[in-house]
Amino acid sequence: MPEGHSIRRLARQFGDVFAGERLAVSSPQGRFAAGAALLDGHTLVDSDAHGKHLFLHFEHGMVLHVHLGLYGAWDFGGDREFRGASSIGAPRKVGEREVPGIAVPDGDTRYAGPPEPVGAVRVRLVGDHGWADLRGATTCAAITEAEAEAVLRRLGPDPLRTPDPLHNSRADFIRRITARRTPLASLLMDQKVIAGVGNVYRAEVLFRQRIDPMLPGRELTAEATGLLWDDTAAVMADGVRDGRIVTTTAAFWGDRSSLPPAEDAHFVYRRHGQPCRICGTAVALAEHAARKLYWCPSCQRPA
Repeated sequence: MPEGHSIRRLARQFGDVFAGERLAVSSPQGRFAAGAALLDGHTLVDSDAHGKHLFLHFEHGMVLHVHLGLYGAWDFGGDREFRGASSIGAPRKVGEREVPGIAVPDGDTRYAGPPEPVGAVRVRLVGDHGWADLRGATTCAAITEAEAEAVLRRLGPDPLRTPDPLHNSRADFIRRITARRTPLASLLMDQKVIAGVGNVYRAEVLFRQRIDPMLPGRELTAEATGLLWDDTAAVMADGVRDGRIVTTTAAFWGDRSSLPPAEDAHFVYRRHGQPCRICGTAVALAEHAARKLYWCPSCQRPA
């Protein structure tokens, strides 16, 4: 599932390529026909993200609310004035390997509009210079601004959302963590505790802070919880900047002139059985709450 940095990049892309434009909105698949009719012909005025939720705000007070889930993805294309990635989301042909979304062949300046829809396109947005197609999302709904605010109120603070009018982000996170007996491995995946963290960031920030994943939240000090928030915010901001999750430092990269290859990008995620980059102990893997949990038994030894 795309984590919070990808959704933040999505929001930024929609703002860059469609903000201020009157959009044609349709549902080639048909499942979103009623919602598309509420948005069609209206102007996109803002795009925002909170955790794994995307909100596209239109001038008449309606909002397109999208949660990609495990299988959702946006595909983009357009003419030579369109500046955006080709696709962001899942599956992983996208998101972590974004490429320009230009659809006009070299040497051709004509733009005939979007191509015929391919596959189950839930919603299509078309502007002056490009289009965006959504497939496979868990949530795709046309809602009011009040309903969008209600969604936000159900979520925890987002480390990438600053300022946040609904949450005192760092303080809220500390309060939500330290009040619970639940293991931190579960709390960091709970979108009501912290919004936007997924399996990769969960494993990596706990390792970076040398915290036992099974430690109950209430046993983590407020100071350590605040540092966990700070580190999560920092690595997620890096993800927004780079378009991928990189949690190691340049000292662990074979080529230090650019971002690392995938095998050097993480400390523990998907490295089970391999030696810890710090102590050499084999990275552990277990099933926890139906998700794979990675950690170093030595560096993250219970206190």
